[in-house]
Amino acid sequence: MKINDGLTAADLEPKLRRLWDASAPKIDNIERTRAPGEGSPVFTVEGRYTARGWTEWTQGFQYGSALLQFDATGERGFLDVGREMTRRVMATHVSHIGVHDHGFNNVSTYGALWRLAREGRVEPDGADELALKVSGAVQAARWSRTATDNTLAVSDGGGGYLYSFNGPHSLFVDTIRSCRSLAVAHLLGHVLMGENDTRISLLGRLIAHAEATARYNVFYGEGRDAYDVRGRTAHEAVFNVTDGRFRCPSTQQGYSPFSTWTRGLAWAMLGFAEELEYLDAVADADLEPYGGRAEVTRMMRRAATATCDFYVDNTPTDGVPYWDTGAPGLAEMGDYLSRPADPYNAHEPVDSSAAAIAAQGLLRLGRHTGDDRYWQAGLTVCDTLFDEPYLSTDPSHQGLILHSIYHRPNGWDHVPAGGRVPHGESSMWGDYHAREVALYLQRVATGQNYYTFFGAGG
Repeated sequence: MKINDGLTAADLEPKLRRLWDASAPKIDNIERTRAPGEGSPVFTVEGRYTARGWTEWTQGFQYGSALLQFDATGERGFLDVGREMTRRVMATHVSHIGVHDHGFNNVSTYGALWRLAREGRVEPDGADELALKVSGAVQAARWSRTATDNTLAVSDGGGGYLYSFNGPHSLFVDTIRSCRSLAVAHLLGHVLMGENDTRISLLGRLIAHAEATARYNVFYGEGRDAYDVRGRTAHEAVFNVTDGRFRCPSTQQGYSPFSTWTRGLAWAMLGFAEELEYLDAVADADLEPYGGRAEVTRMMRRAATATCDFYVDNTPTDGVPYWDTGAPGLAEMGDYLSRPADPYNAHEPVDSSAAAIAAQGLLRLGRHTGDDRYWQAGLTVCDTLFDEPYLSTDPSHQGLILHSIYHRPNGWDHVPAGGRVPHGESSMWGDYHAREVALYLQRVATGQNYYTFFGAGG
């Protein structure tokens, strides 16, 4: 990346206003044309949102986007939509035992309403707190143990992780952001009740999962394997469920286990950065069973800085990455890191959704550590993303941020007529995270309360 050191959050205010102006009719359009029960909108095909995926993991982003629009603009109609649809369709996500997506679906909806109530923006509703407590416990119950020598995860008998929808052997890097559901439930004083009325700490499981992710999904240039480059990530870590031992890296959506799927990298960047912020709201005594504040913070900060450094070093000059750092077509593109990303190239697609997620991670880490390099990198990404050719101002296109990729290996993404790689389309998570980082910057630029998922400021 070529970081613009002169940018400020205030400089981006005109682009933020333009983004929210473009966003509003797109949310309305989706609500008018997609009936509840039709399937969660996942990505666009020729500008129209379609349903496709393994699970309904994007539903919370749909209604969470309406709540973000209200938060940013004060337009009550979007609050009404977000609140009504959360009440009507999101309950099954609260009790869903088959996914690792609670932090995506439920914190983006029930969590947003609870946060807005904490900030005095809406009337509190006990149903939101109850949903968040249950969601955190249900997510924490999706648990596999590891045979590890870690010293932090001593709660509930040692280390472990929240396993992915692939099954108990599978630790996804994505899930670090789903730990938000455990974080909020712990903040609300909730625990997971196990056999014989055993009280299982949600904070303990959050920390154990974070440590497993930091250890097995993030690399640090220490010779773990021949492709151990500091800051790169593996989408999946595979374990032997009989003895809990780590076996190998893997991937579901990247090019290979030994290259870096950039959206997975972005999930790690943001997940670790915002959990570092969350630790500031946790009492010292609560962290003592897991090695204490300094040790837990060190583990998370090490993963956050490594992944953010890798992103900066392996992304084109404008801050938007290609979908995987090892994608084979990149070899045909010369020194592609020395120029802006080209979403219309003939070899490999870019992934704007990875940029939207990564930007927030960079900004939060920069603020938390006081390192201006990360903060300015985040602003640089946003400066690119909130403008053409990424911002969609076409009212007939339901997507907000163009050139997003879902699943390149499966060939799910739309390739337009005359094109050779997918481009020109949007994803529900890309649009949501663009709105979320836009809200974050808007609050910083205008001196409002600092935006966190747990609503306690920072």
